Amino acid sequence: MWNFLSLGWLPVPLRLLVFGSWGICLGLAALVAHISRAPSYLSDDPEVCVNCHVMRPEYVSWRHSSHAEVAHCNDCHVPQDSFWRHWLFKARDGLWHATVFTMRWEPQVIKLSRRAEPVVEQNCRRCHEPLISFTSLREHVPGDLRCWDCHTEVPHGSVRGLATTPGYLDPSLPPVGPNTLGPQVGGREPRASGNGAHR
Repeated sequence: MWNFLSLGWLPVPLRLLVFGSWGICLGLAALVAHISRAPSYLSDDPEVCVNCHVMRPEYVSWRHSSHAEVAHCNDCHVPQDSFWRHWLFKARDGLWHATVFTMRWEPQVIKLSRRAEPVVEQNCRRCHEPLISFTSLREHVPGDLRCWDCHTEVPHGSVRGLATTPGYLDPSLPPVGPNTLGPQVGGREPRASGNGAHR
């Protein structure tokens, strides 16, 4: 087995070429992971979502909403009912978003996908269950009437796009490489986690 993995069955020059190719591929993968800030996507930090420039209007509109102090992006957009479902959905969605943004397939105005709609609906109902139980909404089953059918301005607002949000509030991440400054949001450091925020 070790002879097979060490490529002992190949001539030495070809073996060096294969190992060199593997090294180059691993190095390029590490560089891409570093440049794309891949480890940051394992966090629940909302500022990570604006690594992709098309998410800036969604970030800024959320940041100025009533939800900003109680719910982060993953609280609404990722399933919360199971550890495995949470991370599988996040991984699948993240890989899809990375593909879309890398290939430049993104729309000018971001909308929920059909796959994401039931997740967001379930999270709205989970957080607002005490209120829903006292209203006529308890008569509606999920899918019958979506929360945003009535609450169109929550939490992002209905008017948003690349040209509708002032850029001075956008978080700007530092350039890749040695630096002394951390990420900036509107010329200041991002708010500390736990500063009145959920999680």
